[in-house]
Amino acid sequence: MKIIAVETSLTTIPFDMGAKPVTFGGVGWQYMHTFWIRIVTDQGIEGWGEGFGHACVAATKTAFDTQIAPAILGQDARDIAGIRARLSKTLHLFGRNGPHIFGLSGLDIALWDIAGKAANMPLWRLWGGTPKESLTTYASLLRYGAPDLVAAACKRALARGYRDIKLHEIELPMIQAARDAIGPDVKLMVDCNCPWTVLQASDMARKLRDLDLTWLEEPVWPPEDHAGLAQVRTEGIPISAGENAGGLNDFKHQFEEGALDIAQPSVTKIGGPSAMIEIAALCKAYGVRLVPHNAYFGAGYLASLNLNVAIAPDAPFERLFLDLEASPYHDLVVAENGKSKVPTGPGLGRDPDPEVLARYRVGDVTVHKV
Repeated sequence: MKIIAVETSLTTIPFDMGAKPVTFGGVGWQYMHTFWIRIVTDQGIEGWGEGFGHACVAATKTAFDTQIAPAILGQDARDIAGIRARLSKTLHLFGRNGPHIFGLSGLDIALWDIAGKAANMPLWRLWGGTPKESLTTYASLLRYGAPDLVAAACKRALARGYRDIKLHEIELPMIQAARDAIGPDVKLMVDCNCPWTVLQASDMARKLRDLDLTWLEEPVWPPEDHAGLAQVRTEGIPISAGENAGGLNDFKHQFEEGALDIAQPSVTKIGGPSAMIEIAALCKAYGVRLVPHNAYFGAGYLASLNLNVAIAPDAPFERLFLDLEASPYHDLVVAENGKSKVPTGPGLGRDPDPEVLARYRVGDVTVHKV
């Protein structure tokens, strides 16, 4: 099944989070930026992928267009493992984390989409998952930066049926406001995005003990300070991390250091479904809970849904708590009453709506052909 064409494009879709976005993660979020990959084969089967993400989509697209796309033309789309191994070695000089790995992640998603379509199975079934109609979903709130705004967002999430809520706040008043708003019975998680030294993170963990957090996510800068994470973990709050990990061996080192209660690899960043499946096996071997990270709405969203069913069926599914102006996947990226519908179509479950892609496209579609 020869790859005869590759297309890449970017979309920018406005969203509403109920308040003015606060800058974090290097960008003041007002739009959902997505890098799309379309792989065309000589047998008429096409696959869609997404490489991370957000403010760096242009960099990921450039890496893909200049180095990855030319290397896969003419290759057998069924050879997922071989393509992954060859390109990983060829491109390792350009970094083991960042735009090249993000691009390879999107490629892996697209090739698995093709495999699922060729087998006429949804990917969760191809990967051995047990059928599920929906997944319990947690509302992943962006950063609001004010107690009243956090409380209001939490109440909106409760009204929409969520019973698991994650914050992206780094100050105690905002986190306390969330717990006060949702009461004692709703699960509360806090993703800090690596702001603190080990001593600062340990001090904050002690202050947060009474708020009954399900987990404290990425509290330490830099994220590769695994020994520091292990030290913060001794304060008694479960520690999660992994969206910034640099591959399987990075997770292995975290597990060996005793740094994590919960591992959170991100399919558009870590190497695609192939890497996620490897990490799932490692989690099982080390007794670490797996809760995949999902902070996007392109093909990676559907890949995450399928992976959750197959490798982490009891883990809650993450959905950013925002309303897109439009989505190329329509209802498949909408959570209803705190539940996300599991796709049943072959491959990822659905191809994106070309009209929506065209409406929100930024720049031209880049086409590579044999």
